[in-house]
Amino acid sequence: MTTTLQVYNTFSGKKEPFVPLDPAHVKVYVCGPTVYDMAHIGHARSAVAFDVVVRYLRRRHKVTYARNYTDIDDKIIKRANELGQTPEQVSSRYIVEYLADMDALGCVRPTVEPKVSTHLPQIITMVGELVAKGNAYAAGGDVYYAVESFANYGKLAKRNLDDMQAGARVEPGEHKRNPMDFALWKGAKPGEPQWATPWGPGRPGWHIECSAMSREHLGVTFDIHGGGKDLTFPHHENEIAQSEAANGAQFARYWLHNGFVNIDDEKMSKSLGNFFTVREVLKAVDPQAIRWFLLSTHYRSPINFSDAALREAEQRVVYIYATLDRMQKAVSAMAGKGIAAGTLRDPSVADIITRFEQAMDDDFNTAKALGDVSEVFKLVNEILDKPSDPEMDARTLRVASQGLSSIAECLGIFGEDPQVVLGRIERRKQGEKGVDPAAVQALIDERLEARKTKNWKRADEIRDTLARMGIAIKDSATGTTWNVQ
Repeated sequence: MTTTLQVYNTFSGKKEPFVPLDPAHVKVYVCGPTVYDMAHIGHARSAVAFDVVVRYLRRRHKVTYARNYTDIDDKIIKRANELGQTPEQVSSRYIVEYLADMDALGCVRPTVEPKVSTHLPQIITMVGELVAKGNAYAAGGDVYYAVESFANYGKLAKRNLDDMQAGARVEPGEHKRNPMDFALWKGAKPGEPQWATPWGPGRPGWHIECSAMSREHLGVTFDIHGGGKDLTFPHHENEIAQSEAANGAQFARYWLHNGFVNIDDEKMSKSLGNFFTVREVLKAVDPQAIRWFLLSTHYRSPINFSDAALREAEQRVVYIYATLDRMQKAVSAMAGKGIAAGTLRDPSVADIITRFEQAMDDDFNTAKALGDVSEVFKLVNEILDKPSDPEMDARTLRVASQGLSSIAECLGIFGEDPQVVLGRIERRKQGEKGVDPAAVQALIDERLEARKTKNWKRADEIRDTLARMGIAIKDSATGTTWNVQ
């Protein structure tokens, strides 16, 4: 039975039933990165969170997913000057790097990935509309949005305009009428990229880009606008003011914001110097472990990043994939023996998809979903360790396998070839510990020979030597396997 999806709408401050404008076609816009440096783990959190949102929505609807790149910005210009490159060279490079990192984390590519640099006509048009309607004004080569012209300004962030104005001031060089007004268009400065407009040459401000690009690709009103919690004010607040003033219609119907990534319970930021790039983290743990770690906390809650948490997530991933490997082999063996499907050993397995959808329908609660999935893996291991009725076990494993496959497709976890993932993790660990696989195998072969000749003392000595090397061995009827601890 399909339940009703409830989402927490930042605008209303509560969970609401998700009712798309067009049930056959949901439209989602997510604020993407400013591309002047490598993506950090905060970027990864937003990307993975909304990747799962889109994947889940696609189980029931067609979805157009737009995520932008800010490729014209002060930070990009500054970085380009430092590197002796053009802003376009800098942004192009880091778009490629960002996509490589998100691909590694298993994120599906958005339907459309608009860039500011390719949407200047749309941006200039929208600025002109706001000027014509009296919501914006030109001053000193810049164009500013007049916040007092928009009655609902501050509603998303639950802030009062009068209170905000009391503590605001106009910075030197600005030509604002009101200290809370913000730039839609910035007048040209020497050495900066610029485009011609009716108000003089210059470049767009930050906030106007998303209003123009979302309208171009999703229309005047769309279903979901997402991004990090830090974008609620002023970025998303300003988007609402611009878009609704220009379009005369509601902008986004649901606002979803993911929580911060904290380092030692302090918000991660470049200014504090406590951030980690995705590329750095990918060298330390498997991408599936990063994804598990990020989804093990509800997307709206803060998540504390630590080496210990990542290592624990990777151990969990190893357990999951080892179980999948055993289950796949058992299911194949049972099918090969022609074992008929019987009743389920545990009836709860039949409800695996229902329970998953109930968790996800509660504002995309991936933490609850992973908890339920873990119970299924526990049951699978019990069946594999202590088989009872062949028909009952076969039926249970097949139903579990089918349900887990469907869930894996949505979460983007435990859907890869188990041997590939386990091998990838093992090779990385070997590299970290400086382990020589050939030397380890030689010791294991020597131990096997010692056991054959009943030289138990030598066999135990070799086991101890391997343990000191960080190598765990496991004997079975089919041979001895090993892995790095």
